[in-house]
Amino acid sequence: MTPGTAGFRGAPEAHGTWRGWREATQEALYGPEGFYRAGPEGPAGHFRTSVHASPLFAGAVARLLCRVDEALGRPAVLDFVDMAAGRGELVAGVLAALPADVAARTRAYAVEVAARPEGLDRRVQWLARPPDGVTGLLFANEWLDNVPVDVAEVDAEGVARRVLVRGDGAERLGEPVAGAEAEWLARWWPMPAEEGRRAEIGLPRDEAWASAVAALDAGLAVAADYAHSVSARPPFGTLTGFREGRETEPVPDGSCDITAHVALDACAAAHTARCTPEYAPPNALTRPQREILRALGVTGARPPLALASTDPAAYVRALASASQGAELTARGGLGDFRWLLQPVGPVDAEALLVDVADHEEQ
Repeated sequence: MTPGTAGFRGAPEAHGTWRGWREATQEALYGPEGFYRAGPEGPAGHFRTSVHASPLFAGAVARLLCRVDEALGRPAVLDFVDMAAGRGELVAGVLAALPADVAARTRAYAVEVAARPEGLDRRVQWLARPPDGVTGLLFANEWLDNVPVDVAEVDAEGVARRVLVRGDGAERLGEPVAGAEAEWLARWWPMPAEEGRRAEIGLPRDEAWASAVAALDAGLAVAADYAHSVSARPPFGTLTGFREGRETEPVPDGSCDITAHVALDACAAAHTARCTPEYAPPNALTRPQREILRALGVTGARPPLALASTDPAAYVRALASASQGAELTARGGLGDFRWLLQPVGPVDAEALLVDVADHEEQ
């Protein structure tokens, strides 16, 4: 079997250049006419994130920022960096939810490839990459799953090969995976020599995350995403597409989002590996979103029924809030997101979430 001929899938008459999924996705999402640049509606027009589900999410992130602020000794300038900011919904919500004294010291940044949306809070600085020297909280909600990666598939001889794709979504197998990518697979996503097994090679995400965390002088970096760990990788990968609120085939033509779940354990280790031997970074934590949001005050608990008779309007508002909280923390849904908390400097991630255990479901 020669490289580039194995495992052809799709219509052979369709035109297009064969490329790895990483290169094809990069252009489809972030090129001049890419998915994240072209549409005025932004990501919210195609899929529902925790940010869009409820303002309770921004409120919880604001409370986390306040806890980081306290851990840092209430610095004169407190930074909040919203990675992959979309149309600025999260950063605007966080600013609105902060206590006045904290908001007055907060310097807010939105990091996004798309142009700044009209009407965004003027306090928000709109950047193409995170600033240096951050003291505070860097928050990446569903960013890493959109950092493009290559895909590997095991062929009939048990060899892991790079999957090549055309603009119409047709695939074929290319050259064997080698070098640093092969080393990454061996450590973080070992596959049996079983034909058809697939993996997403998360090395670019490790590098992106380590670079983002490096922007912090002190504080906390958080990545929230659908994720998996080395002990339970999905046997056939997770690459998929989203368009207009529905999951669809991942076609790298700019018409849909292309995403894959994240190996957050590898990302956490990538930051640690960058640190000098003389500096032992604080331990990172990875927890389900439902645990962390409950520790930050989002419970989804229904209000007491007695409130309906004493203050019906307040009861209706509390009931709506409970419904939104339940969605954010639901098993089988948004509550299954994993949060990676990576502290830098004098911040203890465990202490920030001291009451996680008190809110865990029995």
